[in-house]
Amino acid sequence: MAARGSGQYRRAVDAPSTRITIVVNPSTVRDRRTAEDLVDRASARRNLTADVFWSDTVPDGHFDGEIIVVPAGPFDASELKHGVVRVDFGQCPADRSDGVHVHIRGRGLEGLRFAIESLYHRRFHPATEIHYGEHPEQRIEVRLPDGNDHCPTAVLVHGGYWRSRWALDLMDALAVDLTARGYATWNVEYRRPDEHDWAATTSDIASAMTVVQNAPQTLDSDRVVMFGHSAGGQLVTRLAADAPEMASVTVSLAGVLDLRLADERWLSEGAVASALGGRADNLADLYDRSSPIERVPNAGSTIVVCAVDDDPNLLEMTRAYAAADSSVTLVEGPGGHFHVVDPTSEIWARVMTEVDVRMRPR
Repeated sequence: MAARGSGQYRRAVDAPSTRITIVVNPSTVRDRRTAEDLVDRASARRNLTADVFWSDTVPDGHFDGEIIVVPAGPFDASELKHGVVRVDFGQCPADRSDGVHVHIRGRGLEGLRFAIESLYHRRFHPATEIHYGEHPEQRIEVRLPDGNDHCPTAVLVHGGYWRSRWALDLMDALAVDLTARGYATWNVEYRRPDEHDWAATTSDIASAMTVVQNAPQTLDSDRVVMFGHSAGGQLVTRLAADAPEMASVTVSLAGVLDLRLADERWLSEGAVASALGGRADNLADLYDRSSPIERVPNAGSTIVVCAVDDDPNLLEMTRAYAAADSSVTLVEGPGGHFHVVDPTSEIWARVMTEVDVRMRPR
């Protein structure tokens, strides 16, 4: 069995290790160098060292915490002491079996990069998981700042055009950054309509926010900010229209704020029609209730954000939403779609300048 890096399995230690183990079934790739180069870049970004083992089984041994596994079919992770971040390059059902802590699916070869990011955040910035329903996707990952009672609360809702292959790991970096800034962070997972339905998605967001509102009094329920990225931007601004008491501030990060326009232009291969269950012409009432731009003005404080090199359709929607409500604050800056959820970016610094002002203790 070939290995890269040290090629040795090591015993897990109490302190987080910077060495990670990745086991890849050789049949899942066509060119190993491409995968290895991707792993090297993603690992270096987090100052990690990756040992990549090309094998159709996971060898016996001791590992430094969770490992990343790319199987080629059915896979039993129950015997692995620290569990697995599973990666499937193609679309497939979610693996909910014992030992599989995270399942990244349907993101192509880049799923390896997302897996490394997920493992890094889980290892060095662990969260407490709570559930607000019986389905495995009805959960929230909570991180609390050290020694900070009555801290402000940040709720994060990920995007991905409401498709199940995109999950809350997209917001891990922001959650860690916000926690370091003194916010209690609640990173929300929810059922997506491609595997459930639109009603399940919208009710999950509302249910998750109710859990946040009923959080222990060590949190400041009067200082709650909701962040939604992309499709998540639509979800949080729609909720703010339905229940303005849920949050003090609502932030759309490159949100899909005009569902009729998104449907008309067939964005992301008809993502809106797929999510809502039909085209705008046939579901006029549902589109009116769900499309944020149809719900302005909102009560409370709203910030809408878009990078100038993002999809111009999203930039247009963001500007139009701000123009439709003079109380809305518009934030623009350099970058693309994911710069708005990158805590090292210039535009994120601008966003937090606006948010921090609004979240000062009253």
